[in-house]
Formats: sequence, structure tokens, C-alpha cells
Amino acid sequence: MTVLRKTALYDRHLALGARLVPFSGWEMPVQYEGILAEHHAVRKAAGLFDVSHMGRVEISGPDAVAFANHITVNDVERLKPYRSQYTLACRDDGGVIDDFLVYRMPDRLLVVPNAGNREKDLDWFRRHAVAYDVEIRDLSQESMLIALQGPQSEQILDPLAEAELDSLRFQGFVVTRVGGIDARVFRTGYTGEDGFEIWYPAEHAAALWDRLLESGASRGLKPCGLGARDTLRLEAGLALYGHEIDDSINPIEAGLGWTVKLKKPDFIGRDALLGAKREGVERKLVGLKLLERGIPRQGYEILHGRVPVGRVVSGAISPTLGLGIGTGFVPVELAEPGTGLAIGIRGRHIAAEVVKLPFYAGSRK
Repeated sequence: MTVLRKTALYDRHLALGARLVPFSGWEMPVQYEGILAEHHAVRKAAGLFDVSHMGRVEISGPDAVAFANHITVNDVERLKPYRSQYTLACRDDGGVIDDFLVYRMPDRLLVVPNAGNREKDLDWFRRHAVAYDVEIRDLSQESMLIALQGPQSEQILDPLAEAELDSLRFQGFVVTRVGGIDARVFRTGYTGEDGFEIWYPAEHAAALWDRLLESGASRGLKPCGLGARDTLRLEAGLALYGHEIDDSINPIEAGLGWTVKLKKPDFIGRDALLGAKREGVERKLVGLKLLERGIPRQGYEILHGRVPVGRVVSGAISPTLGLGIGTGFVPVELAEPGTGLAIGIRGRHIAAEVVKLPFYAGSRK
């Protein structure tokens, strides 16, 4: 029997009436009031998420930047202190091991791997660190990560933060105190909205969570679960590991070629990704909008005419748009926006159209 891990906010989730479900080895809240209410709260006001199931890794030492540049596809050398970048770690064949943000401190780097990939990522990092003077520390147990997302996020956080937030740009961060607690405040998120992710000591887990909910109550802040997090990220066209990316998918196919800096002298997967860029790929990730009523669930067939050409990798009813949306891989010749396709749903072929991602642009600065 698998024993599920619990974050330090588990008791708070129970007290708030959350419905808890297994997720990547953790017992996590999928919803509190309901997915629709929580989704709309983030789009219109703000939502607070416990994302402490995700990893928190520190890379330090003289070779920290060179090492990170070797194991990721983006260019860490270009990162200035107190800035972050979205990147991927790839295998030699270009398949994606994980996607994550890298944050550059003056003397170290911070990395936030996906929950289900934390151990795999750490093993990958350590196996490739042998030739570098670096120290890799897993700080996941001793720290918390919560996400405050939505157009009211700054107004909710500002009274509690000692740092000036108005001048903090997207993907920037500050080391400050929030509600009297030492914290790193990142202007990042996974919803398409403006917002922040806050990394702070685990011993203060409940104190800061409570202060934020209290501060945001008058502005419509709601605690939110993984259900709303998924519909929000899908509307925003953001990849989820195990869906839009995995070790059988390369960044070029997944529409993430912009993260791949082939001018770097060397990094794991470079030769395979250079070949994919030069020669092209056979399939491409696309956004799909249903033209009739239906839900394009993961695994459903994508058809052109009556011929299967791919499968849905993520899908839902968009709470914001009020229609079925999804993503899937199709042959490159069918990937142009406006292309007519269909989704096989319960024996019916539901008309769909390829659309440019994201489905919805939020308030993100």
C-alpha cells in the first residue's frame, strides 16, 4: 500500500473542507468550494494554492551556472540575479525529462521541479554533476511553496510584504519578509494571470497561509485546488508534464522550441534538438476548440475526415469561454490554425478547429 505524502498545510485543507485526492504521491486538495467557483475567482479576483508538493532544489558552488547550462536547454548565463527563466531538461535524444523554472540568486540557483519528477530530476542532476564543482540540495521538506494568483494578487500581498511589489516585473523575484516571515516572492505562476509564488520556511506554513486568506477575504480571495489549477493552465496554453510533454516528446514538437538555445556550446540533447530544428518534425502540438457541445478528454481520438490522426493530451470545458478546449499532437500539415478536425466522443465525431495557443490571455504583467 502506497503511503501518500502530506504538505504542512494538510490540516488547513481539511479545516477548509477540501476534497483530497492522490496526486503524484501526495494527498492534495482537488477543490474546496468547487472547481468552477475557484477558477472564476482566479480570473476575476484571486486564488491561493498550496503547491508545496512540487520540489525545491538549490544548486550552489563555483560551477552552478555552467552546470545548469549543461543540463537545461535555455541559457542560464543570460539570467541576471533575481530573474527567472522557464526551461527544460532533456535526454540525449531530446525527450523531455521535466520542465521547470530556474531562479538566479547572486550566489546560487533555485529550481522548482514537478512533484512527480522530483526524485528523477535530483538523480539526473547528481549523475551529471560529477564533472562540476557544485552542491545540490533538496530543500523541499524544510520549505513551503504557495501560489497567489489573479488580478487582485498584488493588492492582497502588498500590505503584508516589506518589499515594493509594483516595480517587480514578471519572472522577477525579491527576498523579503511577508507577514513578518522571511520569504522569496516570485512574480510567476501557472494560471496566465498576474500573481506570485512564495517560498518560505515550513515551520511558518499555516501562519502565512492564514494571513493571506485574511488579507484577501474582502477582495474575493478563495483557496483553490488542483482542479482549478488544471483548467486555468489549460486555458493559458501552459504545458503539463505527462500530457503536453514527457520523455517521448521533444520541445520542438511541443511548441517549446523558443526555450532551446542552440547557440550554447553544449548541453544534453543539443544534437538531437538541432536535428529536429533543421529537418523538421512530423507532428506538432496544437490547441483544439470544439465547434459543438462536448468535452475533449485526454486519450480521445483526433480525426481528419474520418481518419484518426492523433489523440487529445489535455482537455476540458473552459469555464471562462464556455466551450470544449483541448490540446493534442497532429501531423504538421494539419497544425495550421483554422484547420478543421474532429474529436471522437462516445461514438460521435464532434467538429473541432485548430486554434493558436493560448485559448485565453489573462492579467499577467
